[in-house]
Amino acid sequence: MNTTLLIMAAGLGSRYGGNKQIDRIGPNGEILMEYSIHDAIQAGFDKVVFVIRESMADQFKEMIGNKIAEKVHVEYAYQEYSSLPGGFQAPADRTKPYGTVHAVTCAKNVINEPFAVINADDYYGKDAFVAMAGSLHRLQNTQNKASMVAYYLKNTVSENGHVTRGVCSKDEEGNLVKVTETYKILPFPDGTIRDINDDPEGVILDPNALVSMNFWGFAPSFFEEGEKHLASFLASPEGDPLKKEYVLPALVDTLMHEEGLKVEVLSTDAVWFGVTYKEDKAYVAGELKKLHDKGDYPEKL
Repeated sequence: MNTTLLIMAAGLGSRYGGNKQIDRIGPNGEILMEYSIHDAIQAGFDKVVFVIRESMADQFKEMIGNKIAEKVHVEYAYQEYSSLPGGFQAPADRTKPYGTVHAVTCAKNVINEPFAVINADDYYGKDAFVAMAGSLHRLQNTQNKASMVAYYLKNTVSENGHVTRGVCSKDEEGNLVKVTETYKILPFPDGTIRDINDDPEGVILDPNALVSMNFWGFAPSFFEEGEKHLASFLASPEGDPLKKEYVLPALVDTLMHEEGLKVEVLSTDAVWFGVTYKEDKAYVAGELKKLHDKGDYPEKL
């Protein structure tokens, strides 16, 4: 079977202030997703699906897509309002995409095998792709199962502003039992990490809590479930019609509790880092250079 990696790269990067998915951060001008693709290929992935906006297709293919196509099979899917399920019409003045559930379901016509999902603007680490590759083989010919790579909350916050994370808990068998999308997580000067969404003083969070960084493994049946629940979300009057999004942690939590989805939490020593704000870029660039200097990556990807 193909070992497929779906990369979500259609986001607008509003907090970053630009198109961070194609910002050059590595020591030789690499963009972050090139590291994920390199690590995925090393782990045995042989197919990459990019979910992008159609307006960025030519620039995207020139910067990375055509180069990657020399090494792995490449497909494209476009996250546009025209691909929303049930003939839903977005408000005329909405500009934001409808979230990561929509991003994944846009690829339903180009993926027929178990697949991994990642963000384009995160660094996930070599070990994470090795663990996920093994999981995808276990998902072959299975029903109602999925997987995720978890990271420690303390390693995923930004000193430059608040972040959103799916805070997770697992059972003794290593399966996910709850994922709570938690908004406005911020490190405080006293060393604590707090959720300031409803209280400026914040609710203190466990720094060693496991969080989702949108590195998931799904069977192809996930597309049908995703479209069904996305249609219900869009039809609901709840939320700001110009801003509301349906995100993968929320859908996974629903599927676990309503339909018995089993999600294996994959253990790994991988280290995550990413760019949420422009001020994060210098730190990430420094970490990437260290990895090149250590020999974890060739001089030029």
